Amino acid sequence: MAKGLIQATAEDLARNRGQILSLYRQILRSINSPKLPLTFAARLAKKAEVRAIFMLASEETSLHNIDDLIDTAEYSLSLLRKGEILKYI
Repeated sequence: MAKGLIQATAEDLARNRGQILSLYRQILRSINSPKLPLTFAARLAKKAEVRAIFMLASEETSLHNIDDLIDTAEYSLSLLRKGEILKYI
């Protein structure tokens, strides 16, 4: 299995795609949770923030930055499931 040392290869990107898409969808679903005290406009704004972050990250080719994105998304998801709101998701 090919693995780039610094820059991601096509195989690396394909391997991470499913996990990143899953985290993205879970975060969007968690923002709709009734546990979060957000108005409709605030929910839309948070979803827009998440989309912007993942859209910019989709062009990332650094393995370290991809790993950081996954770690940050998992941490954010754990806080959202507890009902906590992050200032910047």
